[in-house]
Amino acid sequence: MSSGDRGPSGWLRHGCFAAVAVLAAVACGSNATTAGSTLTQPPTAKMTPQASIGAGEGQLNLVLWDGYADKSWVDPFTAATGCKVNQKPAGSSDEMVSLMKDGGGGQYDMVSASGDADLRLIYNGAVKPMNTALIPDFTNFQTFFQSPPYNTISGVHYGISLQWGPNTLLYNTKKFVNPPTSWKVLYDPANTGLVTVPDNPIQIADAALYLSKTQTDLGIKEPYELNNDVTVGAAWPYQTIQLKAAGAPVADTIPTEGATGWADTWMLGTKATHPNCAYMWTKWVSTAKVQAMQALSFGETPVNTKACAEMEALQAGSCAQYHADAPGSYFDTIKFWKTPIAQCPDGSNNCIPYDQWVASWTTIKG
Repeated sequence: MSSGDRGPSGWLRHGCFAAVAVLAAVACGSNATTAGSTLTQPPTAKMTPQASIGAGEGQLNLVLWDGYADKSWVDPFTAATGCKVNQKPAGSSDEMVSLMKDGGGGQYDMVSASGDADLRLIYNGAVKPMNTALIPDFTNFQTFFQSPPYNTISGVHYGISLQWGPNTLLYNTKKFVNPPTSWKVLYDPANTGLVTVPDNPIQIADAALYLSKTQTDLGIKEPYELNNDVTVGAAWPYQTIQLKAAGAPVADTIPTEGATGWADTWMLGTKATHPNCAYMWTKWVSTAKVQAMQALSFGETPVNTKACAEMEALQAGSCAQYHADAPGSYFDTIKFWKTPIAQCPDGSNNCIPYDQWVASWTTIKG
């Protein structure tokens, strides 16, 4: 699994805590405030988003995770709007960033970016601000997903949130008679060779989150701003549900330290040539019905709070299974993926950028 890969393959059976912990400790060490510093605004910050949606241009070119534009909701969209959807599936966040270079180059209109890509796209000028007032269901989104830090900067929205999922602790119920309550089990030498984690540099944040709770002297405040048969590992609710359906003795939990999580955003390319169809698409996939369809099709959780009832109508019990009915306090336990950049929240440049995470992860895997 390459960076941000959201497919079913590419998981590591790897005891890598020592190396990850070293990077996390070094990278997270400095959060000193720089007097008078201010955050640098993205290059498209002053671009005014369109105020209304005009006539559709007849087509829409999407860079997306495979399965994010299923025929079951694409065909009705095209029939209703006249916008034909052309898809360019990407296998990783890195590929998405590459395809959207130069604002999509006039070739691609939108991208379904994950949190480990959003800030890269925003700060390299590939995407531009969007007008949330043109998305009626935006007001039905969970409060957190209306202005999350991975797609909203200084009140400017560089995309519209779509779906999300927590990175849970998956465990074998036969191996763990007493359910584990801490991420510590992933780093316990007794479990070496029995652990699975996604092969993804952003996984370093999980170790940082654990250290922030267990070694407070390291001063880690924010995990993304860093100055054999397996029996336990990091997973998503989808894996748990599918394994249980197959008869596997598994369960998952959010450990006491909390968890990281991923969330996707539809972002509009700076040079999009079909912006009206792009807004029509965003409106369509933000509705409760389509959100529910995508959630059950792909195995993730909708951001639209009204999608829960639609999910139950399609598959009884699915709302709770995917945490779609989670209260706002639930999100306090999750640190969502956010692209690590050199600039810290205080405006200084003491944080460790994403390319160094990639280099360290490559070394760990080696």
